[in-house]
Amino acid sequence: MISAIGAVSANGMIGLDGWLPWDIPEELAFFEATVAGAALVIGRLTYESMEIVPADSFIVTSQRDLVMKPGCRVVNSVEKALLTATATGKEVFVIGGASLYAAAWPYCQRFYLTRIEESFHGDSQFPANIPLDQWEIISDERETYLEHKSGKPVVCRFMQYQQPQVRALPIILD
Repeated sequence: MISAIGAVSANGMIGLDGWLPWDIPEELAFFEATVAGAALVIGRLTYESMEIVPADSFIVTSQRDLVMKPGCRVVNSVEKALLTATATGKEVFVIGGASLYAAAWPYCQRFYLTRIEESFHGDSQFPANIPLDQWEIISDERETYLEHKSGKPVVCRFMQYQQPQVRALPIILD
């Protein structure tokens, strides 16, 4: 199964200066637990922001001189990354950033999206072209956590969406 996972603030922000606009350890722990053991499809900027990148991570970039961490591989298209990740036999997660979500969503059966019900300043927005309003909500759980930068409680909605019409991956010949 191909899924995407991310978090978005009430004003649509997903990133700030190469990382998250908020500091909610429980939300980050949910992300880490959900993707544990999966093959990951990662955009270059997201990859560069990560201290630890697990094996079976496929980095989508046209940059040939990108230094790879052990177990990671450069691929030049979203489709090639998804095909290669799927070939591992593991569950596949697209983990961002914005341009990768925008390109990969037609192939994703599920989207695990944490909706953080607070606005945050950011420099990267959730893509407007992903029609989640047309996807079925299969899970919606609310938790309130302390946001560490502001010291305020925030509501996190851990939602799972299921896409009704998933596009088949193309056959790519090398």
